[in-house]
Amino acid sequence: MGGGRGRAARISSGDVDAQKALNAAAPKVANLGKRIMALFKPYIRAIVLMIILVLFTALISVFPPLITQRIFDEGLFGPDGVDMPHLINLLIWMVGLLLISNFVGIWQNWLTSKTGNRVMGDMRVKLFDHLQQMELAFFTRTKTGVIQSRLANDVGGVATVLTNTVSSVVGNTVTVIAAAVTMFILSWQLTLIAFLLMPILVIVQRRVGTIRARVAAETQESLSTMTAITQEALSVSGILLAKSFGRAKDESDRYSKENDNQIALQVKQMMTGQWFFALVQVFVSLLPALIYLLSGFFITRGQVIITAGTLVAFTAVQARLLMPMMGLLRVALDLQTSRALFARIFEYLDMTPSIQDSPDAHEVNEDRIGELEFRSVVFRYPDARQDERPTLGNVSFRINPGEFVAFVGPSGAGKTTVGYLIARLHEVESGQVLFAGDDVRDLTNISLIDHIGIVSQQAYLFHDSIAANLRYAKPDATDEELREACAQANILATIDAMPQGMETVVGEQGYRLSGGERQRLAIARVILKDSPVLILDEATSALDTVSERIVQEALDQASKNRTTVAIAHRLSTVQNATRIIVLRAGEIVETGTHSELIALDGLYAALYREQDLDPD
Repeated sequence: MGGGRGRAARISSGDVDAQKALNAAAPKVANLGKRIMALFKPYIRAIVLMIILVLFTALISVFPPLITQRIFDEGLFGPDGVDMPHLINLLIWMVGLLLISNFVGIWQNWLTSKTGNRVMGDMRVKLFDHLQQMELAFFTRTKTGVIQSRLANDVGGVATVLTNTVSSVVGNTVTVIAAAVTMFILSWQLTLIAFLLMPILVIVQRRVGTIRARVAAETQESLSTMTAITQEALSVSGILLAKSFGRAKDESDRYSKENDNQIALQVKQMMTGQWFFALVQVFVSLLPALIYLLSGFFITRGQVIITAGTLVAFTAVQARLLMPMMGLLRVALDLQTSRALFARIFEYLDMTPSIQDSPDAHEVNEDRIGELEFRSVVFRYPDARQDERPTLGNVSFRINPGEFVAFVGPSGAGKTTVGYLIARLHEVESGQVLFAGDDVRDLTNISLIDHIGIVSQQAYLFHDSIAANLRYAKPDATDEELREACAQANILATIDAMPQGMETVVGEQGYRLSGGERQRLAIARVILKDSPVLILDEATSALDTVSERIVQEALDQASKNRTTVAIAHRLSTVQNATRIIVLRAGEIVETGTHSELIALDGLYAALYREQDLDPD
């Protein structure tokens, strides 16, 4: 719709209000850990099975080191030397346990990947569905690229956490506990020494996690900016604008600058904590040397009896601690890092649509369909200050079924806003908008919009076939219905002349078609919807004279037997309206037919003369 475009552009360019809205929502992101775990609730059975498999794998991992001890102390270096039968038996047990552990591990990894990706998919769909419910004002103040980034980059950024957290935490925790128990069984003295410095590593990990969380948030903001630049600059409209003004190099420089920032942040995020994990690896790698040294000290003092098998088994178990301990530390670090991403996702999910069905909302009354009425309506756009003049101030009118009523006036008079409010794309500040005798706030949104067809100045078409674009209005429409709608919209002959006919792909936003063809296709789509109320929002203002005449004929056909509200800039298109309502500064200043308003010689007549039209 036309009148609010300038306002929308101003808001979108800064995205300030949208950011304020997100910041206001941030305190609501409480109990973040619980909310993250709640995402797994629908898959509790799969998670229980996964935990059982992890526990089974971890339990099996206890035995190989103990078998290793017996291989050395009984099979290779027993009292009677090498005991081959016993050695072979122990080796068979070791190999068998390893095979079982690996097969169960593959099953567990499949289950983990499937569950994690389903959780991530659920979150992405939930976020998309929630955004679909947001009011129009949200999208006029938020860049499309920023929204796309939340869906793609933020949800994708937590993929590792969602797919690996449960199995990694359970598996690594059990493995660490099992290894600790095994080490304690082998030598409690050496175990105490091995775990003495663990608390220091945990403290350092928390500090590193805090830094990485901050860097992750900055990285996602940069990704949002890059996505927004891509969406704006590489769309058909963006490319056309850049080429028209010779700004392609500037757009490349803008993208390159943000790309450099993104690279720096990615490197910073990757390197933050690398020294920490290097420290952990050095610490774990040096532990065997410390154990050997202390073992020698204990043995020479005669304080502790340590066999060769015990020492080999102990260091083997200790080596097995490296991966699960690193895994736990990485999960803790990833969780800290991803908190910023989860917070960004939940911020959007926590936003409440300002326009939604009331608890007792009902469907449109079919007996009074086509009746429209404004009662003392006052409206300001969400970004407007309270001390500003309202976009509509105390506007009242009534439209009867089957009437063709046009709204005209200077730019900024509030014409387009009338159409917005009828379709409840915005909410009134005070007063009432009635549809079929009921306040639109008492109707279900889907029932309301099902009875309204809208043709705007900029017809939006998907990068798909003509048939697919038409069936957006009626998915089960037959080919004959498509042709009939196109015939009424004066575009059937044009489509039949195309090599692929109805299967012709129109290109992004319909750019393979002319302006008039796009508009007539949009009209055919509305005709196919067959709504009893039609809103025409400056549907011909961007067309040349010939295209306007053809499109106007299509609009006249579409308006038959329907209540029609026409928002017009070109007054030549509304001369035959049942009634013309003239708006200025958000107020109704004149009402009447074309001839009555010309005779009145007021604002309408002045606008008519400005367009060089002949009053006669």
